[in-house]
Amino acid sequence: MKRFFETITNIFKIEELRDRILMTLGLILVYRLGSFVVLPGVDPIELERASEGATGLAALLNIFAGGAFSRASIFALGIMPYISASIIMQLMGIVVPSVQKMRKEGESGQKKITQYTRFLTIAITAGQAPGYLATQVPESAIATPGFWSFMLPSIIILTSGTLFVMWLGEKITDRGIGNGISLLIMIGIIAGFPTAFLFEFDSQMGDTGGGLIIILLEIAFLFVVILFTVLLVQGVRRVPVNFARKISGVQQVKGARQYIPLKVNASGVMPIIFAQALMMLPITLVSFSQSDDMAGWASLFTDISGFWYNFIFALMIIIFTYFYTAITVNPREMADDLKKNNGFIPGVRPGKDTANFLDNILSRITLPGSVFLALIAILPAFAIKAGVAENFALFYGGTSLLIIVGVVLDTLQQIESYLLMRHYDGLMKSGKLKGRPSAFGMAG
Repeated sequence: MKRFFETITNIFKIEELRDRILMTLGLILVYRLGSFVVLPGVDPIELERASEGATGLAALLNIFAGGAFSRASIFALGIMPYISASIIMQLMGIVVPSVQKMRKEGESGQKKITQYTRFLTIAITAGQAPGYLATQVPESAIATPGFWSFMLPSIIILTSGTLFVMWLGEKITDRGIGNGISLLIMIGIIAGFPTAFLFEFDSQMGDTGGGLIIILLEIAFLFVVILFTVLLVQGVRRVPVNFARKISGVQQVKGARQYIPLKVNASGVMPIIFAQALMMLPITLVSFSQSDDMAGWASLFTDISGFWYNFIFALMIIIFTYFYTAITVNPREMADDLKKNNGFIPGVRPGKDTANFLDNILSRITLPGSVFLALIAILPAFAIKAGVAENFALFYGGTSLLIIVGVVLDTLQQIESYLLMRHYDGLMKSGKLKGRPSAFGMAG
């Protein structure tokens, strides 16, 4: 405990790290306050009465938005439209030559892609907002119903709210600590955990519940799932690398043996976020259609405990894991960097053979990683079938837990880096967290 308080003191001794943490906390506070600001013309009491007991996809989206979805807040749509826009731009980067060219232009090209992503976010939010208002805000809760008096101003406010949340996320990434977009999603998820747990506690302690034993078993199993999730997020396959001796002036630098840490889950939580964002698209499309057949088809995407929802969700996670790993980890570039630094993998020729060797290993470890990622993502469905209340079951593995674990580890790893650079003790006794290690550093 003494070492823990010393580490906290060391964190605030580093001026840059302290400023970044305070900036992050300040922007998160703004986000949380905004989630309680209700759209103009909506009666919060009537809305709460009408939306009480929301289940399925609405409950899941409400968790991601930190309760803003059910409150008809100005941040009700949250950051998900931006995630959808990012997915579309990354897919276009593969199939559209002009976007491919922008990706190869370095920083200037990335700025253009970011700008296009923002414009696309506006279009997606403007498309999702009417569907949200029509399905989640009952007319009885609206003071002055009508397109010009309520619908149009609310669409503009919801779109502006999503853009503001996007801006908050970008500022946290640039001037704060951690990935801003993922951090905002995590904060929204954590905000709903106490209420969900208390509801589950009251339910199990009631006349029809299983009592304290069942609650303890649920907590124990949740702890086991968290442990396996941490193993997935931190698991690496260490590829040995030898570096040849170098002669620098009159000195001879001895060769060294290090490792390339290839992560089992190199894509982190992004496949989960991408898949969840795409699962919202059918609901958006149905909001513009009056067809009963379309409504019946879209209902498959609202039942989060249903077979087809979880099957499609798991399949999309596996596909996105391979896709995101392919665009973020480049074996050819790693092989070129090794060759430039006089490094080589024992028994493998430098250059193309090294790139193929790394690509084969990456493909092999990504398969079990993606399957396990998908399995954890659909665990809430099994928890619901086992009798766990839906609001609490959404934290039982699934998207919520994966995002929380991934974002927390990534943020702690950044704090760890600041501490080690200033020669302070790290957050762990071993001196290093298994976060995102350097390209050819030792896997911690």
